[in-house]
Amino acid sequence: MKTMEQNNVETVNQFIETFWNQSELDSADRFLSDDYQELAYQSKEGLKKFAATILEAFPDKRYTVEEIIGQGDKVLVRMTVKGTHQGMFFGTAPTGNTIDVTLYRQYRVVDGKIAEHRGWIDMLTMWSQIRGN
Repeated sequence: MKTMEQNNVETVNQFIETFWNQSELDSADRFLSDDYQELAYQSKEGLKKFAATILEAFPDKRYTVEEIIGQGDKVLVRMTVKGTHQGMFFGTAPTGNTIDVTLYRQYRVVDGKIAEHRGWIDMLTMWSQIRGN
């Protein structure tokens, strides 16, 4: 029998694969709780909007979980995103440059649903890779 932590890690892994890698943005409604709190992108809709922006700018993007830890209702993730800048990204025209950027995410999972998310992405590295500096 799986522990709560194992189930929570599995939920987060499935969310990353389905929402971020397969770009099934409507899957957010399946993975996120009704009272979901989005602390990185302001709201569930803000999260979907940011994901659509990433998809447009980096259609070949791929998120890879490097490390994932479940403790209680929290799941901590260190992952990378790699892709090619092929679309507009916050006013910057496509450069064709590739990115390889580290992200950290903290999720809180309650009753099999993600109830809270906060995250950090190394935007300094991302912008320098996009611009080729």
